[in-house]
Amino acid sequence: MTNDERAELKALIAARIAEVKASIPYLEDESKAVEPSVSLGRLTRMEALNDKGVNEHILEQSRRTLERLENARRRADTDTFGRCIRCGGEIPMGRLRLVPEALVCVPCSEKKR
Repeated sequence: MTNDERAELKALIAARIAEVKASIPYLEDESKAVEPSVSLGRLTRMEALNDKGVNEHILEQSRRTLERLENARRRADTDTFGRCIRCGGEIPMGRLRLVPEALVCVPCSEKKR
């Protein structure tokens, strides 16, 4: 990986971290308990509970993504960044641009463990 590619990926990681951090407060707010309300009808309350569940799931995924991105940022200046942890081969730049926190190459990710 060239220095320019590494710099590009570091900037991409920083941008994604900012994006995920910005979405978390909204998701936390949308994941709060649905208050019993006289004004909500039965179907509307069920929809609100369903939306809450979906937002809780997205919030959890966002937190995991944030953790993986922060780990990638810490590894960005090491020799292990951009290398598959299974086979040791270089992870293609196209994959790293899409998933900068990737730890394995596509062939290894498709293999059964």
